[in-house]
Amino acid sequence: MSLVKSLISLKPKSIYMIVNRDLDRFWKYRWWLAGLITMNLADLFIFAVLFNRIVNRELIPDYFLFIAPGITAIAAFASAFSIGREVGVEIRRGFTQYLLSLPISRLELAMGRVLSGVVRGMIYETPFLILLLILIKIPSPIEILYILAASILMTLTMSSLSIAISTSTRNFDMQATLRSFTYFILFFISNVFYPEKLIRVRFPGPLYYIASFNPISLTVSLYREIFGVSQQYPYLPEHILIFLFIWAITTTVSYTHLTLPTSDLV
Repeated sequence: MSLVKSLISLKPKSIYMIVNRDLDRFWKYRWWLAGLITMNLADLFIFAVLFNRIVNRELIPDYFLFIAPGITAIAAFASAFSIGREVGVEIRRGFTQYLLSLPISRLELAMGRVLSGVVRGMIYETPFLILLLILIKIPSPIEILYILAASILMTLTMSSLSIAISTSTRNFDMQATLRSFTYFILFFISNVFYPEKLIRVRFPGPLYYIASFNPISLTVSLYREIFGVSQQYPYLPEHILIFLFIWAITTTVSYTHLTLPTSDLV
């Protein structure tokens, strides 16, 4: 009940202030950001050149078209997930206490940080989406809405999860370890590099469900479905969006619950 009251009392201006502050910091490193985008684009083409003649054509007819949606989703994931590290550094340096001394509520600060991660992920993902539009096809208006919805829900999930990890402990080394471990699991145990048939064979038991139903895999599956890339995912885009919505709600509510106690952990 207290969460509902807190949500009703949220001030959009306060949330905007936090988001704007984080974006200002984000743009300060625009050349570093441009370098990362260039590096990821290079990874895409290198993977395509190296593996296109190696992979089984019955599973993946064109590896470039197969991996391009995966790299796009990874770009959004990495950018949104990085907000957790910044929050962890601010907690370690005590800067969070300054933010809490401002005329904003703890929940407004929490929502502002999460939305900052979403916006950053969407910005970072944009060049890769444009590349997909140029090289593969331009989706229909409803399909574009599906892509935007999936991207927002996935970045919301990753941003919330990353900040939740950073606020769960004051030990900076433990924060870094937990974030790295989570990043590793979501990155490599997913369908970014592997088709559905191979995942069923090589990822037995619980690993199959992690690889198929984690937020990155769900987003990649929706991208591949919409862009017409060979994929054997058993669910429609509408079903994928429902799964992503459940992920987003679960992680966001879990994170915001960490902000409501009087503890000085945001």
